[in-house]
Amino acid sequence: MMRKTKKTSDVILFCVLCFIVVAFLLPILFVVMNSFKGKLFISDNPFALPTAETFAGLTNYVNGIEKTSFFAAFGWSVFITVFSVLAILLFTSMTAYFVTRVKSKVTSVLYYMFVFSMIVPFQMVMFTMSKLANMTHLNNPVGMVILYLGFGAGLSVFMFCGFIKSIPLDIEEAAMIDGCNPLQTFFGVVMPILKPTAITVAILNAMWIWNDYLLPYLVIGLSTPYKTIPVAVQYLIGSYGAKDMGSMMALLVLSIIPIIIFYLACQKYIIEGVVAGAVKG
Repeated sequence: MMRKTKKTSDVILFCVLCFIVVAFLLPILFVVMNSFKGKLFISDNPFALPTAETFAGLTNYVNGIEKTSFFAAFGWSVFITVFSVLAILLFTSMTAYFVTRVKSKVTSVLYYMFVFSMIVPFQMVMFTMSKLANMTHLNNPVGMVILYLGFGAGLSVFMFCGFIKSIPLDIEEAAMIDGCNPLQTFFGVVMPILKPTAITVAILNAMWIWNDYLLPYLVIGLSTPYKTIPVAVQYLIGSYGAKDMGSMMALLVLSIIPIIIFYLACQKYIIEGVVAGAVKG
């Protein structure tokens, strides 16, 4: 009886998971399907498969690339994402190490400030942030790296702190006895141990930064040559709400391919890093 009940629950769980998979994949399939249809046919029947009449080939891709300078936007997206993730990994891991190992009221306040930053909605600070970014000349790709470092620090420090608390102090003390200074101990001993959490932090931040639209739009805008891919896609919406849906669908497909490849290559580290950072939290 218990075995039969367990088998029934497994079947129900399998059906639920299949439903969730379909629910997540359908929007992607919808975008891919419509990227090969003529823009006039997308609005009429968006859920229909391309036919001989509606099939547009690679026309939408070519038009989208030409209208938005897609490759330039792709380059700026890669630049901002890569350097923002590297900055987040470097500075937040060092901050977490300091906050965890140096016990004082200052470090305790710093830790709770980082935790508090995770629950503050972006909408509360976006206007003051964009004004401050313009005043300090951060409305460029390098400035975007600094801004993303600030917004990504909260969760990253929290995850690194959770993992560092699980590292035995004996390892660091042995390195100190061998003559390592704190920097050598961190980069030579602690940082290699942080690899699972570091990869998880890199994946989560890369996916967020690559797909982010609001922050680049507020800081960089549409009228500069530093447009990222999400902002470039928005450029296809013309005056009075006119939209080139075919080109938009095509650019969306091109924009999600790199991050999907990156995620599939690194997904095995996500659960490992999250679980590792949860101990002694």
